[in-house]
Amino acid sequence: MSTIGIDARFYGYSSRGLGRYTAMLLKNLEKIDHVNRYLIYLNRDNYHAYKPDNPNFIKKLADVPWYSVKEQLCLPFILDQKNIDLMHFPHFNVPLLYRRPFIVTIHDLILMHYPTEKATTLSPFRYRLKEIGYKLVLKKALKKAQKIITVSRFTQKDILKYFPRARGKIKVIYQAGRRPLRQEKNTGQKPEKNIKSSYSQSEKTKTNFSEKCGMKPYLLYVGAAYPHKNLKNLILAFKKVKQKYHKDPRWKNLKLILAGGNDYFYRRIKKFSRKNSVPDVKFLGIIRREASLKKLFYHATLFIFPSFYEGFGLPPLEAMAQNTPVISSKAASLPEVLGKAACFFNPLSVDDIAETTQKVLNSPELQKKLINQGKKRIAFFSWQKTARLTLALYQEALKNNRKI
Repeated sequence: MSTIGIDARFYGYSSRGLGRYTAMLLKNLEKIDHVNRYLIYLNRDNYHAYKPDNPNFIKKLADVPWYSVKEQLCLPFILDQKNIDLMHFPHFNVPLLYRRPFIVTIHDLILMHYPTEKATTLSPFRYRLKEIGYKLVLKKALKKAQKIITVSRFTQKDILKYFPRARGKIKVIYQAGRRPLRQEKNTGQKPEKNIKSSYSQSEKTKTNFSEKCGMKPYLLYVGAAYPHKNLKNLILAFKKVKQKYHKDPRWKNLKLILAGGNDYFYRRIKKFSRKNSVPDVKFLGIIRREASLKKLFYHATLFIFPSFYEGFGLPPLEAMAQNTPVISSKAASLPEVLGKAACFFNPLSVDDIAETTQKVLNSPELQKKLINQGKKRIAFFSWQKTARLTLALYQEALKNNRKI
């Protein structure tokens, strides 16, 4: 038996990518590993949220803020270094003072591509310090890590572009999306549009949900509002769509729903939307209940993902899992992850975003094709596979440690 530590301070199903990655990895490791002992380090906010079902998974309190000086100076001494054979940091922020063998997951190199004060609330001076610290911590993590997990081939290439010495240590392990709202019976029929009427819930339930939210019909975006998410172009494109369809009875009430936060960046996007007089844009904030988020995906007419840069891009897969057609930017990892299951557009072109949206809205046949391709695509990804490959990497690293 070996002891494996996991930094789970990001843990949370309702959290954005990092929290969900950590939560789903733990959930599925519990199912497949009954041999090794795990020490799971959580902060005070999520300590009680994690309830392990496997007795080999032991909770530990590490109430240290992310990206902080305390994280660098104190976390190494909070971790039971003498008792840990292998540590897994699911993000780049590995303490410089950590001395034991570890694996790190690198989701993206966003700050290498978008080093701008527009992406932070810090002063320019403090932001520059943060940027220097980020590069130092990232470089040391990649250098000292026994193994590096990346979530796409795109991120792997990105790492090797900036850190060629990492070659030979990188393993691509994909993530996965949420399960469907309810499993579809295998009738052999293609799903219909109009909120996928052949797909599970009664039409009454769907209508009630949509009317309650006052959103039917709607285009959906779920995620953060950082500058690289490209929400300004999405909003301007939606304005063009509304201008095009203002007399069309099918789409004149079409809305754009943005869900994911109410932070500084979302407030800035709200201000941008008002300044440009874009009608029918709704901001829902964070959807914390899993069932509510699934319903939000499920009832959307289309899901739109306009991002300039993604290491993986979970939200489009989660929309596909709820039988919703996806249109996406043709950028970064998104073509790799989404394959033939999305219609792609140039994220730099407001016109192309608008035209692609109109093309899919006006074609029930294309919507059906995207739904069917989406179901095939999400079958390629699973959290069970993510956990299995991660465990295999743990075992390889532990075996190498014993040889040293």
